[in-house]
Amino acid sequence: MAIESYVVVHNIAKRHNVGTLARSATAFGVTELILVGRRDFNAFGSHGSSSHLRFRHFHSLTDARLFLKEKDCDICGVEITEDAVSITDHPFKKSTAFLLGNEGTGLSAKECEICDFFVYIPQYGGGTASLNVTVAASIVLHHFGVWAGFSERIRDGNKFVVAEKPLKQVSRKYCTETDDRIIEERKSRRESASNGFFEDGRNGVSSSYLLDSLFPDE
Repeated sequence: MAIESYVVVHNIAKRHNVGTLARSATAFGVTELILVGRRDFNAFGSHGSSSHLRFRHFHSLTDARLFLKEKDCDICGVEITEDAVSITDHPFKKSTAFLLGNEGTGLSAKECEICDFFVYIPQYGGGTASLNVTVAASIVLHHFGVWAGFSERIRDGNKFVVAEKPLKQVSRKYCTETDDRIIEERKSRRESASNGFFEDGRNGVSSSYLLDSLFPDE
């Protein structure tokens, strides 16, 4: 089975970072960018690269994890934890999904629960405590591509050759879903609401509300 990489986007506070993440994902051979929460996103910063990337949506981290495990995929949290391994050690075994933390607070306890292991990026200067989430993603994805042996893209002059855009284009500010999937997830959310429980909520606030505030309609 071919080695693949995924990026899981959840609880990213700065809207334009999703578009920049998409750009890095296409550059480093990511198979899919997985949105958890709201389906719409800001493509600013992607410079058109989002049209070359597959998007998938889940309403909860649990659903995202189940999908990745069906793909026999490890989930790697990018966070400085006690048991985190340096990214330079390439501690990978198979296809891997990378979950990056919120720009200010890092990975939440709920996010850490779905991770199989953690990596951190060594720093050698003393001027900052952490990296921008998109910078961190680029470094981690590049290291994974080196470990996985992804083929380097051909170059033309001082640029890499961009592939032709897919013939069938859809708006790249919205992650589409099948009707059956939408009905299934709406039913699940109604059941959760009737029980007064939202799996990914904090302090009694539902995950859908949190993501609505992070990615408001334009």
